[in-house]
Amino acid sequence: MKHIIILGDGMADHPVERLGGKTLLQYAQTPYMDLLAKEGKTGRLVTVPDGFMPGSEVANTAIMGYDLNKVYEGRGPLEAASIGYEMAPEDMAIRCNVITLQDGRIITHNGGNLSTENGDILMKYLDEKLGNDRVKFITGIQYRHLLVIKYASKHIVCAPPHDHPNEEWKPLLVKSEEGWEDQHEPIIGLDGKPTGEVRMSGKETADLVNELILKSQELLSEHPYNKEKVAKGERPANSIWPWSGGYRPSMQTLMQLFPQIKTGSVISAVDLIRGIGHYAGLDIIKVPGATGLADTNYEGKAQAAIDALKKQDFVYLHLEASDEAGHDGDLDLKINAIQYLDHRVIETIYKEVVNWDEPVAIAILPDHPTPVEIRTHVKEDVPFIFWYKGIQPDSVQEYDEVSCVKGEYGQLVLQEFMEEFMKL
Repeated sequence: MKHIIILGDGMADHPVERLGGKTLLQYAQTPYMDLLAKEGKTGRLVTVPDGFMPGSEVANTAIMGYDLNKVYEGRGPLEAASIGYEMAPEDMAIRCNVITLQDGRIITHNGGNLSTENGDILMKYLDEKLGNDRVKFITGIQYRHLLVIKYASKHIVCAPPHDHPNEEWKPLLVKSEEGWEDQHEPIIGLDGKPTGEVRMSGKETADLVNELILKSQELLSEHPYNKEKVAKGERPANSIWPWSGGYRPSMQTLMQLFPQIKTGSVISAVDLIRGIGHYAGLDIIKVPGATGLADTNYEGKAQAAIDALKKQDFVYLHLEASDEAGHDGDLDLKINAIQYLDHRVIETIYKEVVNWDEPVAIAILPDHPTPVEIRTHVKEDVPFIFWYKGIQPDSVQEYDEVSCVKGEYGQLVLQEFMEEFMKL
């Protein structure tokens, strides 16, 4: 049997008064999610372990079957892998958003929906002005970029900008983790042994990152791109905001964890998901026109998944649009993103694989809720579906946060999801 996971990032939500007290999944027209729920088995899944923040890097890694306590190193190293930057043992890689600040507050986490082309211009500009033998700015996708600092410590406290919309930014500057203010961690080489070198302390690292944030604001405010944006009355991309850093991860591949998987692919417009896939041993499929937003190439991603399934055992298909709409607090856009996922992706894949000679198991779920009225991730379980042609269905008739509580699987926790999916 082949397996595909279709993940709508941040798709789960809370009841919304404007929708008559329904969640967005309850309100949206999702006939194919509902069909798969009716024909399949459902349940709820805890995707975030105790002690971890409900980020996509955490939840997606857990969904793939990994123990976060053993493999987690933050978003930075995952995005480095996706970009193609091969981390050295002394590197600390940290996600580097380009954001919008105004009147002392974080207005957007995405630099006014910065494009990859313009993001590349700004990253190269910052690297020219601030980069050196120890500091490097590397272009990623749209507003999601990478900062690599050699000999820096990961033991710092950063505030993910999407968790703090409209909040004052100065109190959110980077701090050292408690107990690491003056600690110098030894660097471990690729052979697992100390190299004899040590990292900066947590305080030294925090001070350096904050210095880069402040200098970036001075430089970006003077860049022609942002001057033009301000002149048009549009949101400028006027500050970097680093967060979620770590060292080079050490992960087994999915093929080592699950003998059912011999070959597999990951399809996503998001660097961190591609990075997880890289370390998981999956092929990374990049689809033209895949943006990570509601204007993404849904049909192209669905066809890429079908083509991959014809040749491989496992596909992880990730769509970001519903999460971005949730962060923007855009109710209508998030509903549309959910409906696009249903009829432009799930319908296409279902109709293709339902009559294949070799059966295909489909899983559908979000990684975490991103409620539109909160505009940030929350640590709550999420609804999921398991389906294959001929599975004995449970009593659930619709796919949403409420209906799936009655599902036959009850509540699964973390790696149990992948373990159960691989049993199909």
